[in-house]
Amino acid sequence: MLSSDPVALEALPAIPRPGRVLMTSPDHFEVAYVINPHMAGNVGDVDVERARGQWEGLKTTYERIGLEVAVVAGAPGLPDMTFCANQTLPYQTPGGHLGAVMSRMHAEQRKPEVEHYRRFFESQGYEVQGLDKDLPGDFEGMGDAIWHPGRYLLWGGYGYRTDRQVYDRLSDKLGFPVVAVSLTDPDFYHLDTCFCPLDEETVLVYPGAFDEQGLQDIRARFRRVIEAPEDESRRLFACNAHSPDGEHVLIQRGCTETNRSLIDAGYQPIEVDTGEFLKSGGSVFCLKLMFW
Repeated sequence: MLSSDPVALEALPAIPRPGRVLMTSPDHFEVAYVINPHMAGNVGDVDVERARGQWEGLKTTYERIGLEVAVVAGAPGLPDMTFCANQTLPYQTPGGHLGAVMSRMHAEQRKPEVEHYRRFFESQGYEVQGLDKDLPGDFEGMGDAIWHPGRYLLWGGYGYRTDRQVYDRLSDKLGFPVVAVSLTDPDFYHLDTCFCPLDEETVLVYPGAFDEQGLQDIRARFRRVIEAPEDESRRLFACNAHSPDGEHVLIQRGCTETNRSLIDAGYQPIEVDTGEFLKSGGSVFCLKLMFW
């Protein structure tokens, strides 16, 4: 497992970027409880039809840039299931083996979501496994665990939803190194709210979400670090963007300064509207899961 000692990326095994998108229909999406700071004041305040239109718009955007989108139907009583980045960690080994680690959700309200994704990945021929029963702590999938583009290297956020010791066990069992970074601001409770790898050399971050060691680890492994401003990061989830191909960056509408930085760096921002989902503490990255 990696700690603060950087290893040259070219020394790590290469893996292809995943090319398929999983989304979960917002059939039962609402803000029904408060499990993160963004939900406070928004219980019962979702425009369901508008949310459906925003979700369809995001799905169409992925399809328009040439990606296949698979859809899992949202289930009754699970209003946050549409945030399908959180329930699993799909992986592909350097040898081409496909697997998925099932999450152990932190909030009781979300625990039943996981079984729906277990069934999906089993249907896709993935080797599905849960966390070892003797391992304490929670793990919220790709909300906190994000693959370095093109390399068998995992970035692991911890502190609010995922426990650090989970990464040690996953690294030991599955053979990939992990850079574990501490999250320090409750508004950025998942790694995907403040850390968005764009390609092998470039990452978009909100630096205020990390301690100094975490920032050092990020800067040691990415040649180019683009910093999003606090207002766009906190209010519009600028870093919950997603680049599926190292060229396009799907991002919440209105992130003007962040978009300018992305364009200056050679990327093509595509603005989408996820405003109803922001009320629940999620945007583009939360609403999809990339898989092989």
